[in-house]
Parts: sequence; structure tokens; C-alpha cells
Amino acid sequence: MSESSYKPRLGEMLQKAGLVTDQDIQRALEFQAHFGGELGGVLIRMGAISEETLLTVLSQQLDLPVISSKDIPLDAITFLAAIEKTGIEKEWWLDQQLLIWEDERAHVHCIARDPLADTVNEVLAQKLTEHPVTWYLVRNQDLERVLDSVAKFQAHFSPGYTDDINLLRELAEGAPVIEFVNNMLSQAVEKRASDVHIEPEEHTFWVRYRVDGVLYEHLNLPRERFNPIASRIKLISGLDIAERRLPQDGRLNTRVSGQELDIRVSCLPGVHGESIVLRLLPKQRQTSRLEQLGFAPDHYEWFTRWITEPHGIILVTGPTGSGKSTTLYAALDAINNHSQKIITVEDPVEYQLQGVTQVQAHSEIGYTFAHALRAILRQDPDIIMIGEIRDRETSEIAIQAALTGHMVLSTLHTNDAISAFTRLIDMGIEPFLVATTLKAVQAQRLVRRLCEHCAIPTHIPHDLHSQLTELLSNIGNALPQQSPYWRQVQGCPACQNTGYKGRVGIYELVYITPEMQNLILSNAPVNQMRTLAIQQGFRNLRQDGLLKAYQGITSIEEVLRVTEETSVSVV
Repeated sequence: MSESSYKPRLGEMLQKAGLVTDQDIQRALEFQAHFGGELGGVLIRMGAISEETLLTVLSQQLDLPVISSKDIPLDAITFLAAIEKTGIEKEWWLDQQLLIWEDERAHVHCIARDPLADTVNEVLAQKLTEHPVTWYLVRNQDLERVLDSVAKFQAHFSPGYTDDINLLRELAEGAPVIEFVNNMLSQAVEKRASDVHIEPEEHTFWVRYRVDGVLYEHLNLPRERFNPIASRIKLISGLDIAERRLPQDGRLNTRVSGQELDIRVSCLPGVHGESIVLRLLPKQRQTSRLEQLGFAPDHYEWFTRWITEPHGIILVTGPTGSGKSTTLYAALDAINNHSQKIITVEDPVEYQLQGVTQVQAHSEIGYTFAHALRAILRQDPDIIMIGEIRDRETSEIAIQAALTGHMVLSTLHTNDAISAFTRLIDMGIEPFLVATTLKAVQAQRLVRRLCEHCAIPTHIPHDLHSQLTELLSNIGNALPQQSPYWRQVQGCPACQNTGYKGRVGIYELVYITPEMQNLILSNAPVNQMRTLAIQQGFRNLRQDGLLKAYQGITSIEEVLRVTEETSVSVV
């Protein structure tokens, strides 16, 4: 290092501290004159001092901290991600024996063989202007370890290097790729992601995390690094790494950041390569209780009354990812008093419930919902939960179970509660069977909760306030006896600057009254059924969402994003 430009000089500091003798310094200077090198390095080579001693003195001289090996990132991709942002060729960093990385606050950290080199400091002063920069002194063995890791990673992912299947398998089992995949999953768990999306494009590929139902970009990396990473994921999930033309589904069980995870993997061939999605399912996730799901008091009272009926069918509808399974699990937990036989048939079994017999369907071997249900009815059940009514055969067996004195809980894919009636009829079920067996239908969506650390009160413009008041006017007794508490997002470290943390359900519930049965029997239009439901106290998803925005639980923008009506807009 260029210690001669600093006062006091390194040699003087070492001598003053009694760490070296005059003779040691003289011999080191003579060696330096003939062969070059830094004084500190020469003294270490001579055995006059240890590296630890040198770093301690240099830290005092240069006022730079010494970084511990445990504080240096383990995976090469962390360094390469920061290097990519500078636009400087990776080879330059390796030639200069210099590495940088960013922390979660976007602060830049630097380590180098010579942090005082003029060229290095001039280049970084031009390129690293947006965020604070912290330099460290680093032990040679630690620097060499990470430089070697980055160099190998870079070589392995160079163009043309990842076409051979055997080579891909070798790379997939190499340390750089294993570290990348493990780190990607660890960060996903830390960010509370439910899914990891790996999406190739022509020249790059994206890693995105779905957090609270919304996708966020995490990394964008060169396309040549995609194949070994995809092969690693396929390898550990039991998929064929040579098959890139057909869709594949796999799964793996692993421990990530202290959590046991069941990970479902889906590979879908695309124009630029396979899109890979990993669904993260914690094994030890505690079942939510009904009172935690966000039901308004009137909805909670209705739903708890429905699930204690002795027989009939209760349907929960909504698109994938709307929390239907969570609601059904919470319902089973609420009614599981160990005096009834409860059996579920699911694909897949997402949570394990104590005191409940859970059956996994396997359609690939012919063990479908319908096949499993026939066997379940011979098990003397009181309550049956069907993961999803997908076809006429399953719906017919569910109706048969309800007619023979069983309570059946299930899900159906419809956009709203009223459409469930016509959906079953379209499957081929007679209207009189729908009307007599169906007890109630609930539709639901999930909206993001405002972060309690940073959400701030907001003022609703007068014209929008009038529209909201009109929409909420039919809620009646459900409207809480409190002043409106409208809030908006702000963002903070606690919510990863999204303004939201966690989700809550919004619901619409329809009870099958004798009047509604008559409309179903006559195959009446959906609009006529909805009019009757409104007369009986029904409120739609948007109204229930606005009720939660009124209470400060979520934002108006979030409710409008999730619900489908477009009659209200934020100005």
C-alpha cells in the first residue's frame, strides 16, 4: 500500500509500538528496493509481523475498519449484482483485486488488495456517486477466497459454456450455483414471499418475489447465467434437466432460514427459455382462526352459524390465491370439537390439521377427487371438505353427500358469490338439487394491510367522498360507529418500503333463503338474484373492502385494485 504518503508512516508506527526492530525495517526496505512490493507485505513475508498485527496498525493509520470474514457475503452473485450496476467490465474488478457489494439500505461496501490505489479511487469516485461508500481492510485469505469465487462463477457462466447437459449437471452441483439458489430462497423467506419467479428474456433473466400478492423485482442478471441455475432447481426438485420443451412439475422439502419448507416447482417452456415458479409453503404454519381473517361482525356471525349446520353445502369462491383454502382450514379448526369425523380430500394438502383425516388426491394415477370421495363416504364422516369442485362428477358426489346428511365445505372458481349457482347448473346439476343442498356461498379476495409503522391519515376529496358514501350507504348496521379513518401508504424499512405488510380478506356472503331457492329453481338471471340478495342485506366485495378502508385497515387504492368494479376512481 502507499503508506509513504501518510503521516505517521507505517514503519514508524510499527517501531513505536515495539512490533518491529530497526533491523527489521532496514531489511524490509532493502528487499523492497530490489523486488518491489508493499512494506507491510514484505514484513509479513519476512516473518517480522503477522497479518493480524499489520491490519491492526493499518486500521489506526488509515482510519479504516478491518472487516471480519463473517461480514463478507458468501455468494458471488451478491458482488456481481453490485458490479453490474456500475457498468464496468467484471474483468477490471478482478484485475484490480477489488470487490463491492450493497446492503439492504443500498450502502456500498468495498474491499481491495490496495484501497489506496489512485486508479481504483478515481474510477469509484466517478461511478459510485448515488450511495454512501464504506471501505474496509481485509485479510488476504478472505479476499482471495471471494475473488476466486467470483472468478469461477464468471467463468462458469460465460457464453457458450452452458449448452452441454453433463456440464450443466456439473455446474448445478458447483458451489457458486448452490450458493445462489440457497441465498435466493433465504432472501425470499426473509421478505415473506409466497412465490419466487425466475423469468428468462433474450439477454437477461429476472428473479421476482411475490409478497402479499404483488410481484416485486429482486434481481436482473445476464441470460448466460440462467441455465445452470434452472438446472440446479430442477435437480433438487426431481425434474429432468435435459427436458426443456415440455412443462414439468416437481417438489422438494428443505430448511431455509430456520423454517421447514415444502416447495412446489413449475417449469413452463417459453420463447427465451423456461419460466420457473417456486411456491413456498411453510410446513409449520399455524392455522389461522376465523376471527383473524378480517370478517366484519355481521359476516363473522353469519359464517360461524353456517358452518355449524348439520348438513348441506357451503361454497367459498374466488380466483387462485384469494385465500379460499385458508378460510376452509379456519372453518374446520373452528368446528373441530373431536365429536365429529372430519375428512378432507385435497390436491395438494397444504396444511396439516390435528384431529382431521386428510386425503391427498393423485389425478396422475387416477385417484381423483371423485374417486376419493366415493371412498370417503364409506368412512362414516360427519363433515367433508373438498379442495375444489372442478367437474360434474365431483359436484354430483358432493350433492349426494349433502342429501345423505353430511356437511360439505368446498371451493369453486367464480368471480362472485351469485355466479356459483349458475356455475353448478352449467356443470349439469339440476337446479332443484342446487337449490335444496346449497346453504350459503361466500366470495372473497385478499387486500394488503397498511403498514402500522408508517401509514398516515389522508383526506378524501369531496367528490370521491360522496361516491364512497353512496357505496357504503347500503351497509347499514355493519358500518362501525366511528369516524372515518382513511389512511394512505408511505413506506418504511418495516414494510420494505411498500407501505403494506400482511393481508386481510374482503368478503361477500349470500345465504340461500326460500326466496333465493325459488329464483334458482326458475333459473332466473344473475342480476335478479343479486337484486334479491341486496334486499336481504348483501354487500359486494368492493363495499366490504371500502368498509375496511373506512376503518384504516387498508387503503382505497388497494381496494380498487383488487375489486373488479370500475364505477369509483381515485382522484
